[in-house]
Amino acid sequence: MTSQQGQLTYDFIRLKTKPTAQLAYSFTRATASETADQSLIVFVNGLGLPQLGWAPTIAKLQAISPDGLPAILTYDRFGQGQTVDRDPDDEGAVDPSHAHDCMSVVRDMHELITQITREKLEIDNPDHLKLHLVGNSIGCALIRLFAQEHPTTVASVLFLDSVITDSDFVSICPDPDGQDFDEATLPSGITPEILRIARVQIGKFFHPSVGNKEGLSRKNLTQLLPRADAPSLRGPDGSGPFITVLGHDFDTFAEHSERALGVSVEVGQAYSNPYWHRYNQGLAKLTNSERSQGPFQVPGTGHFIQADNPEYVAKKLHELLHMT
Repeated sequence: MTSQQGQLTYDFIRLKTKPTAQLAYSFTRATASETADQSLIVFVNGLGLPQLGWAPTIAKLQAISPDGLPAILTYDRFGQGQTVDRDPDDEGAVDPSHAHDCMSVVRDMHELITQITREKLEIDNPDHLKLHLVGNSIGCALIRLFAQEHPTTVASVLFLDSVITDSDFVSICPDPDGQDFDEATLPSGITPEILRIARVQIGKFFHPSVGNKEGLSRKNLTQLLPRADAPSLRGPDGSGPFITVLGHDFDTFAEHSERALGVSVEVGQAYSNPYWHRYNQGLAKLTNSERSQGPFQVPGTGHFIQADNPEYVAKKLHELLHMT
């Protein structure tokens, strides 16, 4: 069964490793030369926005380069978006909201790419494929883990406001009840009470202990990826892949956080934005300096950059593809 929304056609596939469930995906054939048949762009979702969220970016990309694109793959993980089936391995999990981790998702991602490569591109060995990976939020962490597990396959990476993996998020803000807290060091407009509220609200949404419908646990993510700038990634030619890092607009993100989470703009500007920017600077160091771009603040965007400014994302992806 297939469905079409916008210019993308969605279908279903059963992974050979998990044949009792279906994944929803969209595959678009290459429009470039024969060499592009050996390349594949894979869009990797965050937790909050499924594969449909990539459609505007892909449409903009196709408009920029109608006759020069590799094949394109988007998909929804188990329990996400158009994939209504849960991960079969989650059956019997004590806590369904923390049923599997990122490494499990990476294995599924590799199997999906393997099957798509064989069925659609007629390439038996996916390691011979040149991958271009685009991710948002936790999708960026999944890309890093995938590239570590399958070195020399990832030619380029576009990170969109990666999830922070070296913190529990709450600790980004100082603890006003901590033993070493000094109220005199607080920035203008921030009080201990404002910090308490911010830490509680951030914890409700972003602490690794918070589960999700998908069942993808972040509890061990800090152990899997303890640093933003390491380990370095390796591309097909033995050097690092080409990497572009995009971050949210500071003002827009702070305003979104206040409206959606109840975290004051002042806290966002004083703590969240600087921490996130430093993390993005670390991501840019995962490859050789001459192959790294960013981090760039994308105008008018919150955390879901591809939803707020798909044209900017498409342009940066277009540039990235032409570097490889």
